[in-house]
Amino acid sequence: MSRYRNAALFVALAAVWGSAFMAIKAGLDYFPPVLFAAIRYDIAGVLMLGYAAYAVDRWRPRGRGEWTLVLVGGALMIAGYHAFLFVGQQYATSAVAAVVVSLSPVLTTGFARALLPSERLTTTGLAGLFLGLVGVVVLSNPDPNNLLATEVVGKALVFAAAASFALGSVLTRRIDAELPIETMEAWSMLLGAVLMHAASVARPTESLAAVEWTPEAIWALAYLAIAASALGFLVYFDLLDRLGPIEINLVSYVAPVFAALSGWWFLEEGITLPTVAGFVIIFAGFCLVKHEALARELPRLRTAGSRR
Repeated sequence: MSRYRNAALFVALAAVWGSAFMAIKAGLDYFPPVLFAAIRYDIAGVLMLGYAAYAVDRWRPRGRGEWTLVLVGGALMIAGYHAFLFVGQQYATSAVAAVVVSLSPVLTTGFARALLPSERLTTTGLAGLFLGLVGVVVLSNPDPNNLLATEVVGKALVFAAAASFALGSVLTRRIDAELPIETMEAWSMLLGAVLMHAASVARPTESLAAVEWTPEAIWALAYLAIAASALGFLVYFDLLDRLGPIEINLVSYVAPVFAALSGWWFLEEGITLPTVAGFVIIFAGFCLVKHEALARELPRLRTAGSRR
């Protein structure tokens, strides 16, 4: 029953996080992008902080190291990631955005091997990183005569979002601090929301007066803040503990399926051949980058499968 539970939660998480790209795209019709992301994490951060206060002993960071951890997480993994993503999704479909973001585990490994002295990329790993970048180029399908087209710029911004998240996840590993992950996420969300509000104020095209509070806008905001952020991260924490980092990373490669299906169903977005090809190439790059970890994981998966 536990294996079936884990499988069901894994699919549910992929569905919620994948369809979140559709909700972002839908909500951008009613919210300025950075302000939209900031309000999302105003709500999600408060909910996550309440959960941290209930679930863990230390709901507030202490000391310089722990606050540095929150600062890096809030600046790069929340504010940087979501500001770039929400602005970029104005010009990219749900499926395209999800596929580009699925490059994040590959980029994380690349940053880790560059910034963490104990880790180095093998020749196979370098080939995987290069293949992942090729996948993004294939997906973007750039026109050499019009490299500044809005579609290309949008995909580049989503790529910057994935890179920001990957860099943040590596830098947090370099910080010598022990902080419950629920506490770190809660305070990072709140700090990220503050930073995005500041960025929104600095953008002349954004203001609270520009928000259209329609039922569709409220639905998109609630879905992102409650389902995708607060509840989604709780499921993620549970699965991370049960499955480990290798298996849970694979959710990034299931989510684009749900992003494509929800974008097609609700927003009538098309699914192009470059999108599918880019996804396949990025996933192949992930397999090369993680080939050693996957090789260690396969015997355990075979053993678990034989017991079913």
